[in-house]
Amino acid sequence: MKKAVVLLSGGIDSSTTLAIAKSEGYDLYALTFQYSQRHRIEIEAAKAIARLFDVKKHLIIDLPLDQIGGSALVDKSISVPKDRSLDEISSGIPITYVPARNTIFLSFAVAWAEVLETGNIFIGANVLDYSGYPDCRPEYIEAFEKMANLGTRRGVEGEVVFRIHRPLINLTKAQIIRKGLELGVDYRLTKSCYDPDEQGRACGRCDSCLLRKKGFTEAGVADPTEYR
Repeated sequence: MKKAVVLLSGGIDSSTTLAIAKSEGYDLYALTFQYSQRHRIEIEAAKAIARLFDVKKHLIIDLPLDQIGGSALVDKSISVPKDRSLDEISSGIPITYVPARNTIFLSFAVAWAEVLETGNIFIGANVLDYSGYPDCRPEYIEAFEKMANLGTRRGVEGEVVFRIHRPLINLTKAQIIRKGLELGVDYRLTKSCYDPDEQGRACGRCDSCLLRKKGFTEAGVADPTEYR
């Protein structure tokens, strides 16, 4: 079977992306990062989703991005924004942006894909219903894809053509949820909150929680999230 490396955080988007790759007939190789994020509970969610979809191999890689900082997700001295309006969420780049995160993650994905002799990489990047992270935009993904084909041995020698699949890029959160349900995603296993408590319960107030709630409401589906 054809192989695909899938970036899997354990949230709604990446879990749905994994399900889509599975439905398209790929053998799944999931890639998750422990990057000193304050919401480390998502790693357990990623493990659960990987088991659900019977991935061939699940790598969890440690990256000490807290040593670089610059984001509320890796620097606990920076507060996670709460109770923002949808207009506020959709305008500007938030402090929860982690410097160059997707560039780092995709670089690891390309390296593993090259070893696996495949050019297929899946990412749950999305530009609708979400804040303006620059490394989720289509032009960024296209540029990275070009770089991957220019900067790898298998790409330069023509053994593989790297393609960064982004099946959710133009979907709303509600559309993503409906698609995932069709493909068997158990959203009870997923985690989205940027600032969960010690028991892993979602805060219900950060940007990610608010967008998750909005998505389930608009999809007409009960939100299975445990909020504190």
